[in-house]
Amino acid sequence: MAKTYDYLFKLLLIGDSDVGKAKILFRISKDAFNLTFISTIGNDFKIRTVELEGKKIKLQIWDTPGQERFQTITTAYYRGAMGIMLVYDITNVKSFYNIRNWVRTVEEHAAADVQKMLLGNRCHMTYARKVSKEEGKTLAAEHGIKFMEVSAKTGKGVEEAFLTLARDIKAKMDQRSDPLMSCGGSSGGLTVTAQRSTDRPRRLFCTLT
Repeated sequence: MAKTYDYLFKLLLIGDSDVGKAKILFRISKDAFNLTFISTIGNDFKIRTVELEGKKIKLQIWDTPGQERFQTITTAYYRGAMGIMLVYDITNVKSFYNIRNWVRTVEEHAAADVQKMLLGNRCHMTYARKVSKEEGKTLAAEHGIKFMEVSAKTGKGVEEAFLTLARDIKAKMDQRSDPLMSCGGSSGGLTVTAQRSTDRPRRLFCTLT
């Protein structure tokens, strides 16, 4: 059966527990808000297909648990990630401060050139804000990554954030002269191969190495 997409991008949502990662995942995949909070156990992923510059891109988006006791489980998923969203809650200062810890985890386990974005969730809760937008911008600039505030509840900024990250990943891939791109770093992981033939569009094939 012929594939219905041109690219496959694996994305991760990481951050402390209860910053709204699962709700962001639900919003981007279902365009709805899930009122029920269930802390993620293990790893959950959903698929969203978008179109950029005439190409269909399948986003495989993983929600990872934020509790420390699950970190040994989630580190295996970093190797294949092409994009990572670091999520904090604008009403929770601790979740914002912990972003630096999450950045270190990414640097330790993900590919060196993985695309990253900082997301401040629950931006609709202005009455309970504890982290200013300026603080978010400053932290993102410190790590050389893009920043957006979003709301999983209202949907504000969520789609734009994912499209921006996907666009940045595609742009980096298009700049490469070598069609073979390893996303696993020196320790192995997913090898993503872009192939072009006379009768099929450019596609990505992922294999474990």
